[in-house]
Amino acid sequence: MRLILPLSLVLALSLSACSTIGRPVGNPSVPLPAQAVEVEAYLGTWYEYGRYEAPFQEGCEAVTATYSLEDDGDIRVVNACTRDGERDESEGEAKIVDGSANTRLKVAFFKPFYGDYWILDHGLQGADGLYDWSIVGEPSGTYLWMLTRQAKPDADLAMMLEARVKELGYDWSMVRLTRH
Repeated sequence: MRLILPLSLVLALSLSACSTIGRPVGNPSVPLPAQAVEVEAYLGTWYEYGRYEAPFQEGCEAVTATYSLEDDGDIRVVNACTRDGERDESEGEAKIVDGSANTRLKVAFFKPFYGDYWILDHGLQGADGLYDWSIVGEPSGTYLWMLTRQAKPDADLAMMLEARVKELGYDWSMVRLTRH
């Protein structure tokens, strides 16, 4: 099994601010996350609906991100995808930024290098107590991910995600939808 760089949390690998140099910026003024996040409602497995393509994600399909709470309060992150017919997986940890209402995290896949992970918006909690969608970005506007609880969201949710991404100031033409 090959170790891949972070999928839906790719920005967590940012070794420095230089990681975004030369990358297209899809949103020059990323808004701060607007609504608080209940950690328990964010845990579990997410399916990547779409993303801004990054070199380390090229060729990745069937992308998932699974979050679980550790005893120390940190969040275990497991990102996976299928590339060239093989399943790739990467494991990391996330720390919630104090005073962020759980909307901003620092994520590391290769310590001590942490990157920003901002939960810009999310859906309502369903009957299972979990959010049903999430839009994730980071301060540079270079990376963007849309996550859903189903591998293939219905047409209404897909349209809503596109509209919300645009409302947040992102360039939809840069979005690459993920095949599952």
